Amino acid sequence: MSLPHAILTALLEQPSSGLELTRRFDRSIGYFWSATHQQIYRELGKLEEAGLIRALPAAQRVRGQKKEYEVLPAGREALAAWAAAGQDPRPIRDALLLRLRAAAVIGTEGLGAELRRHLGLHRRQLAEYRAIEERDFLPERDATEDRLRHLVLRGGIELETFWITWLEEALTALGEPLDEA
Repeated sequence: MSLPHAILTALLEQPSSGLELTRRFDRSIGYFWSATHQQIYRELGKLEEAGLIRALPAAQRVRGQKKEYEVLPAGREALAAWAAAGQDPRPIRDALLLRLRAAAVIGTEGLGAELRRHLGLHRRQLAEYRAIEERDFLPERDATEDRLRHLVLRGGIELETFWITWLEEALTALGEPLDEA
């Protein structure tokens, strides 16, 4: 449902080829909405067929040349309608939470190592988000667009901070050391 909207957003920010979109997803949108190369190309075809985007005309057609896409007015309208529509929050569905619940029944063997592994992953992700924040969100960049993009990143920072705190609490509850994470 949201992949087409993520692609429309990215194309409105900058017309791009499928390959460029994939790279941009890896560097930004993919932090909160991931998609494979194949999914992006498949969705580009559907969006083009629906009249929401078009391939930009190439100065000279060369075999194997990348198509660059832009959003058409109908695509902008569809994205605006979707962005303005309501949507209920989704319940958390995380296998780690289920594992903890299962451990309460079957025992905690091996759980500490998995929690420490997750803690390390979340610490690294938080460090990456903070580096992006420091690099891309300077105080003088205060346009509405910049504030909204920063809010998305701040959401990621807050989620990583939550997970780190929660994982440290879980390890403490198990009597496991924190220093190996």
